[in-house]
Amino acid sequence: MEILVFGVQADEKPLIEEAFAGHHEVRCLDVFLNEDTAPIAAGHEIVSSSVNAELGGRVLEILAAGGTRMVAQRSTGFNNIDLDAAERLGMTVARVSYYSPYAVAEFAWTLAMAVNRRIVRASIRTRDFDFRLDGLMGRDLHGRTAGVLGTGKIGEAFARIAHGFGMRLLGWDIAENPACMQLGMTYVPKEQLLAGSDLITLHVPLMPQTQHLIDAAALKSMKDDAILVNSSRGGLIDTAALVAELREGRFTGVGLDVYEAEAGLFFLDKSLEAVDDDTLARLVTFPNVLVTSHQAYYTRDAVGQIVETTVKNVLDYRAGRRSENVLVPRS
Repeated sequence: MEILVFGVQADEKPLIEEAFAGHHEVRCLDVFLNEDTAPIAAGHEIVSSSVNAELGGRVLEILAAGGTRMVAQRSTGFNNIDLDAAERLGMTVARVSYYSPYAVAEFAWTLAMAVNRRIVRASIRTRDFDFRLDGLMGRDLHGRTAGVLGTGKIGEAFARIAHGFGMRLLGWDIAENPACMQLGMTYVPKEQLLAGSDLITLHVPLMPQTQHLIDAAALKSMKDDAILVNSSRGGLIDTAALVAELREGRFTGVGLDVYEAEAGLFFLDKSLEAVDDDTLARLVTFPNVLVTSHQAYYTRDAVGQIVETTVKNVLDYRAGRRSENVLVPRS
C-alpha cells in the first residue's frame, strides 16, 4: 500500500521515508492538501496531511469519493478538520497528540529575546557595517513577570525557562499545573495576567472558545511596554486589533510564529508575488514586530517524533487498534 503524504518540507522528507521504510511505501508531495489538490489522492486509502491543510467537508468528500479512508494529520492541532464530516463519511482521523514541548517553548523564547534585544535590526545594520547602538536598547527580563496563557506541556516548558531567568510567573488555564506551581507560578484570571505581565506568551489550543482570546479589549489591558509572543495558533489573536494598537506605538515587541490567515501563505515562497493580505503586509512593517512562518515545532527532535507517531497511527489503523491520537475512530 502506498501512502500519500501532503505538505512535505524538504528537511522532513528523508525522515518520513526512513520512518515508513519496512512498513509502507510513501509518496511525498510538497503541495498542501486542499480542494484543488485532493483529487491527487484518488486510489489512496491513507493520506497524511500537514498543519496547514484545508480539510473542510468538501475536501473530505473528494477524498472519500476517491477511496481515502484515513487521514493522518502530522500535527497536534486539528481545528482545520471537519470532524463531523469525517465521521459522516466513515473516515478515520488521527493526529499527533504529543511531541517535544521544548521545540515550541524554546522558539517562543527565541522570539521574545529577539524582539526585546532588537536582534533583527542589529543584524541588518551590521551587515551594512552600521555599528551604532541607537534604537537597540532592550531590558533585563530578570525580576520581571512572565504571564503564561495555557500551562500544559509547552507552557510548563516555557515557565521553566522563565524561572531560570529569574522571572515571576503568572498562569491562566482551566486546570492548574502542579509542576508550574512548584516553580512559584500564581494562577490568576486572564485579565489580571494581561495587566500585570511584562512578557505574555500563548500556549492554548484554538477552538471556538479561544478564537480571538487576545481581542481589542485584551490588548488594551496590557502594559504599553509589554512583550507579546504567539507560537500556538494565529486565531488566538485578533490581528487587526493588534495592528491598531501597534499604530499607537504600544508594546516593546511582538513575536508571532503564527498568523490567523496563514493558510495559503506560510510554508510557500511568495517573494515574487503581490501578497494581497493588507493586515499582514502592515504587520511586518512595524520595527518591533517579528513574524516567522510557523516554524516553532521545526526541530529534528520534534519532527522525528511527529513522523514516528504518524507511522504508529497508520499501523494502528491497519491493525484495527485505537489510541489517544484518534479523533474519529474507524467505522
